[in-house]
Amino acid sequence: MTAPETAAGTTSRASPQRLPLQALDVTSLKAVLAEWRPTLLPCRFEKAQQSAPTPCNWGCGRWIDVSGWRSAGRRRHRGCWRSSRPRIGAGSTLAQQLQHGLAGLALVELEQRGWERVVELRFARRPGDPISRTLVVELMGRHSNVFLLDEQQRVITLARQVKEQHSRLRPIGTGDAYGPPPSLQGHSPSLEEPFPRWRGRLSLVPMTLGQALREAYQGISPALALQLAGDQPEVSRALLEQPVAALDEPQWEQLWRRWQRWLRAVATGDFQFTPGGACAFRCWKEAGAATSDCEAHPAGLPINGALSRYYSGELNRRLLAERQGGLRQRGNQAIERERRLLQQQEQLLARVEDSDGLQERAHALLSGQAPRREQIDEAQRLYRQARKLRRSQAAITPRIAHHRERLERLEASLTFMEQADDLAQLETLEAELQELSAEGRKPKRPLGGGANSAPVPPQPLELRSGGGLRVQVGRNHRQNEWISLRQARRGDLWFHAQECPGSHVVLKSSEAPAQDDDLQLAADLAAHFSRARGNGRVAVVMVPTDQLQRIPGAGAGTVRHRGGEQLWADPGRAAAWLSRPAGGSGAPVPSLEPAQRP
Repeated sequence: MTAPETAAGTTSRASPQRLPLQALDVTSLKAVLAEWRPTLLPCRFEKAQQSAPTPCNWGCGRWIDVSGWRSAGRRRHRGCWRSSRPRIGAGSTLAQQLQHGLAGLALVELEQRGWERVVELRFARRPGDPISRTLVVELMGRHSNVFLLDEQQRVITLARQVKEQHSRLRPIGTGDAYGPPPSLQGHSPSLEEPFPRWRGRLSLVPMTLGQALREAYQGISPALALQLAGDQPEVSRALLEQPVAALDEPQWEQLWRRWQRWLRAVATGDFQFTPGGACAFRCWKEAGAATSDCEAHPAGLPINGALSRYYSGELNRRLLAERQGGLRQRGNQAIERERRLLQQQEQLLARVEDSDGLQERAHALLSGQAPRREQIDEAQRLYRQARKLRRSQAAITPRIAHHRERLERLEASLTFMEQADDLAQLETLEAELQELSAEGRKPKRPLGGGANSAPVPPQPLELRSGGGLRVQVGRNHRQNEWISLRQARRGDLWFHAQECPGSHVVLKSSEAPAQDDDLQLAADLAAHFSRARGNGRVAVVMVPTDQLQRIPGAGAGTVRHRGGEQLWADPGRAAAWLSRPAGGSGAPVPSLEPAQRP
């Protein structure tokens, strides 16, 4: 951040829309369990832990995760295999009770009945012994839950108490006898069902094909309905939105063939993870389908691993978006508060200009031949008020500079926050925002940071230009100061979007002479990592790092400079360079022209 900076004339760029999260349906759950059984059974229970609010995981030879997050009023859950997991976290009450109830036992059975998304993990002292504990995992949207049952099928502990106000049909708590969830509506899909009866059930009530599939049969999720309708999202959605009475014979025959292939894959356990298609992924294998990359590694659990990567990525993205939203709200509140304080000080400074008028009025009162006593008193009062206003200018001016500097830092923090792409970076920005919002109070000590704990060195983004030079990009105020003032060497060049909050970019030209392509890349990166990244052209200032000066009393990353040269940069070109395939670090910048100077 430079001083002064403003965000005027910038535009925001809308984030690309993502596909909706695909829930773990019963078909995917059957595929997960098909991979678990030969790998996990039997295995000894090792540990249960809950290192974060959302996931609960336990180790039975391999780590099993059950995670959930709220999305559109529903809690979605998934269960996946992980090859390894750090054994961290003190554990929640649920994790401690699972640890106590399952210690010394072995997982001997895995069962999932029919088309219910309910899995029973049964534990005994050793294989062949009577079942002593049962862990029931219900993956049913907002009604999902986890139960630990004893030998008499009574609830020892559960993830969420279900009271009467939550569910009148099935209230359940600790000590109650466990009962299965209400039976599913619709018919159970079967390979023995003939085509006329299947078509008649779907055509019985006039409705769309998607509604008919989900209401007539069990286990038909929205994602599975799309998969049965075809491989193209637009074509599948259009077919599902048609009334059943409007479907022609070829459409019925094609839907029936895919229906039979799906049921045959479920019956024979012929599962395969296939990304893309009509939705995010598919777990059942069509006859004659090509072998995927997952099948090239039979030693692992390809479906579980692929689902784990998919849901972990989606969970992290949602957590990132949720925390970004909270930080954005707090940052905007802090900015509004600073603007109010700045406006108050500017109004006080505007009143100082009235001191000359007050003095002129006092002169007029005393300029008469024989001023009265009242006039003299009034003139003295006006003189005192004018002197007080002039004295206040010395105190108001530093306050205005202080509020402007804080306002600039807060706006830069919001820019960093909008461009954050991982939770660790967002946590650093959250700590900076907390410090900026402290209003002069002593900031709280970070959790886990003792008096003797050494500070973690910043980790700025580091890239290689086409000419092989290192390019450092600061992603927060601390990283900006680190690369611009502490790590910079004589000969390095500093880049920053002109009069716009954003990242400091340092081209390490002290290591080798910089070419025009290197200068243009650094300028493009400075424009891309700024508030003006949505603009077509951005003015960027280039300054040797030895001409940067720290502003006394200012926050981290606030510098001023003498001189400098202006370049024109293209943020979109930097985005294209950053999205190049892996291993192309030495590739030139696409459509790069020599460094453009005005």
